[in-house]
Amino acid sequence: MNKHLYVQPEVELAIKNGEPVVALESTIVAHGMPYPSNLETARQLESIVRAGGATPATIAVANGQMHIGCTSDLLESLASQDGVWKVSRRDLPMALAENVLGATTVSGTLIGADLAGISVFATGGIGGVHRGVADTWDVSADIPELARARVAVVSAGAKSILDLPKTLEALETSGVSVLGYQTDEFPAFFVRESGLDLPHRCDTPLQVARAMEAKWALKLEGGFLVANPIPEAHAADPASVNRAIEAGLEAAKRAGIEGKRLTPYLLQFINEVTGGESLKANRKLVEHNVAVGTAIAAEYARLR
Repeated sequence: MNKHLYVQPEVELAIKNGEPVVALESTIVAHGMPYPSNLETARQLESIVRAGGATPATIAVANGQMHIGCTSDLLESLASQDGVWKVSRRDLPMALAENVLGATTVSGTLIGADLAGISVFATGGIGGVHRGVADTWDVSADIPELARARVAVVSAGAKSILDLPKTLEALETSGVSVLGYQTDEFPAFFVRESGLDLPHRCDTPLQVARAMEAKWALKLEGGFLVANPIPEAHAADPASVNRAIEAGLEAAKRAGIEGKRLTPYLLQFINEVTGGESLKANRKLVEHNVAVGTAIAAEYARLR
């Protein structure tokens, strides 16, 4: 009933019927990968959701509305057009008012999923506390949004470019329930291990779904971060990743790149340094997260 929220009919019907739905972000389409890899990945992720018996809902902004579910044409536009906005909570009002084409970040996608009543969102890695935060105060809007939205986010931990210990501390302070999926250690995006212990572990989708049901039955606000490590066969060498990140941070500093431009810059820099290997790893980890997220959504729908 909100003129700024448009739920695709297929997604709306699935939600109404209590069927599993998995939210997907659109920033990975517009800003996370080059064309046409980004479009291929977006379509592959939706196929994985369907194969798992759920309905995909890629979230984006277009024509003054937040779209919960994207048509094929909208996905194509997000993947191929220049000047697509990167939309988080702070940007959403202007993106809607100006009728721009926008790709939602993790925080933006969380807003859309929560408004539509979608309980599971699968992505690559969340944002968090950036390195050098004492000087920059650069903390992603993903963390406060995770503390607000009743959504379980399945990701390969947080992006490797971040200060991971501080990110975990910020998540704890915000009351976000962090669950290691078949792991006791916080994964670090391209890398399976970070050396950081997690407080809770779940080994099955049903365990995660039961935790979701328990939290929200008590009317506790906020969501979950389900930390799902990249498959071992596709994991990167930690030393190589750290060298690439340090070099990327130095290059970004020299170029004056900061704020919302920093993450896409660093991911592109790391991809170039690794000869495209990080992009391949990124695709594999996202696919793995979507498969796990779909299984969790199915179990949660059964519980409800």
